[in-house]
Parts: sequence; C-alpha cells; structure tokens
Amino acid sequence: MTKGNIENSVLKGIRYLQDHQYPNGEFCCYIGQDDEMKMCITQSNIFPTSLISYSILHLRHIPEASEILDKACAFLQYQAMRGGVWNNFTILNPLFRICPPDVDNTVCASLVLQKLDKHHHPNKELVLANRNETGLFYTWFTLRPKFNRMKNYWLLSLREFKHPIGTFLFWKNTEATRYDVDAAVNANILYYLGLNEQTAPIVDYMLDIIAKKKENDCDSWYCNPFTIYYFFSRNYKAGIQELEPAAKAIVERILGTLKDDHSIGESILDTALGVISLINCGYHSILLEKTIEYIIDQQKHSGGWHRWAVYYGGPKKRLTYGSEEMTTGFCLEALALYNLQLQEGNINHSDYLELT
Repeated sequence: MTKGNIENSVLKGIRYLQDHQYPNGEFCCYIGQDDEMKMCITQSNIFPTSLISYSILHLRHIPEASEILDKACAFLQYQAMRGGVWNNFTILNPLFRICPPDVDNTVCASLVLQKLDKHHHPNKELVLANRNETGLFYTWFTLRPKFNRMKNYWLLSLREFKHPIGTFLFWKNTEATRYDVDAAVNANILYYLGLNEQTAPIVDYMLDIIAKKKENDCDSWYCNPFTIYYFFSRNYKAGIQELEPAAKAIVERILGTLKDDHSIGESILDTALGVISLINCGYHSILLEKTIEYIIDQQKHSGGWHRWAVYYGGPKKRLTYGSEEMTTGFCLEALALYNLQLQEGNINHSDYLELT
C-alpha cells in the first residue's frame, strides 16, 4: 500500500461528504432498530454534523474539506441555543421543543467551532455548573431540586413549562432521566475543558470503567465499546497521562478483536474507531497497514462507507442512530491519522519483523 492509495481514498471520501452535505450544512442521520440499520428513516439531529466535522479536521487543508467545515460551522452556529448550548434535535425538528439541551451535543459542537476559531457563545461556566455531588457531570441541562447560580441554566430549564405535557411524556417514554451521568459524555467534557480541579473526578471514573471492564454498559447512549474507546482515547492523546493504564488496556482489548481479514470488531465502523483509538493510545505498528488496506477495500464506489449504528436511543437499543456519512467521517479520520504516522515516520516495524 502506498501513500497515494490513502490519499486517493481520502479524496473520494471527502467528495462523497461534500456531495451528501445538505445545503444548510447539516449531515444526514437515520434512525433504525438494529445495528446494521437495514430499515431506517431520516431524523434531523445536531450530533452527526459535529462528529463528522471533528473527524475531518486533519483534512481541512483539502479545499473540499475546508468548504464542508465552513458550511458545517454555519449550521452549528445557527442551531446554538441560549448560553451557547445545543440540543440533540435541530430547531425545525418537532422534538426540539420537548427535548432538553444536553452537555454532549454542547461540548462536541463547541469543540469543532473552537478548533476552527469560529465564534460561539462562552459556555464553560454553564457546563461546570451541571455537576453532581461526586463531581461528575449530568448529561442534561434540566430542572433538578438543587441550587444553581447560573441564570442561563434556569432560563434553559424553565422552557420545560412551555410544553409541560410533552416534557412529561419525554421523561416518561424515553430511557433518559434527569440524573443521567454517562461515561462518554463525561469523557467528552474532559476533552473540551481539559484536566483541572473541576474535571479531575472524570479521570478516576474513566480509569475505573476500563479497569472493571464496564465499557459495554457505562453509557446510556453509546452501547458499543469501540465508541467508548474512541472518546476515552482522545483524552490520552491530548496529554492526560493519568489515563495511561486505561490506554494500555484499550490497546490490548482492541487488538484482541482483530480478525483474519484484518478487520476489527464487528463492522467497518468498529474497524475505523479501533484504528483511531489505537493511534490515539500511542500504538505505532506496521501491523495497522493491513487494517488500513481493509478500510480502503471496503470503500464503496460512491466514495462512502456502509452505515452502522453509532449511538443509541437508550441502553435497551430500541433505536439506533447512524448514517453512511457518519461512518465515512470515522473512516476518513482513521486514514488521516495513519497517514500522519507515515509522514512522521512513527511506524514500528518490529512487530512485522517478528512475524516474518
């Protein structure tokens, strides 16, 4: 495999995303009832655009990628709510008015805008004010019988009284609760805010999850361990050395799922997330070359990759969320990170020599 193979695949993928980005900058999201999402309908959500945009940040030197990011940022800026927070659903989605804004969408959208030096309303104090007694962060910005000094917190929460019946049914009929504390959400908060006195409890929380092998059920919305590995590993790559024990375990567990065809896990999505997580955790091996070849081989003629469930509507997996565009974003991120390893010469050939 040559550097040219990767770059050709990346360019095809970027052009696929450019062709499939909506005029308003949004990316498609489907709702299904199984991981393969064979039967699904479209749903207007914020999160896919944030995730895809983050995945192609390393590719913004490509003109088409830069155009995609500019449109995506305009979309995210338009969807921002009071206090610089975001909802899971777009403003035009009927569910927007009854679903409370959430911290995960908020920090993921903010990360994209921050890394691209795009304007967004300061929201870090509001995020910090949404913690429980152990120092971990709640998933939702919503009413709780607890003192909060932030004006915007109350103004956001009081929107529940505009649609009391719909809000009541939201909490009754979904698997969400006002007191949700989720692992991937907290990992994303740590990545956004950085390690400091206020976010330190998240590190111990993450270490405990990996040590006790709870990555399969530590989050209500990310029920795939590879998604957990992905979000956790970003923090280690960001320089939080306290997570080294978790990083080593993540590498071992991902490599333990390597198949004979050099895929990882159960899908092309798992494979892409696995490669990204391995690289984020400091794994530099020529053995990844075959997995990168597998990713390229799985690319469709259109330039995209098959859809697979990225996140869920709750731990019971009654609803699955994903799209070809989301899978394509992660595959492009895997290719971009591996290409950076090649350019920097950070490939360990010893594993290959031991096998030959």
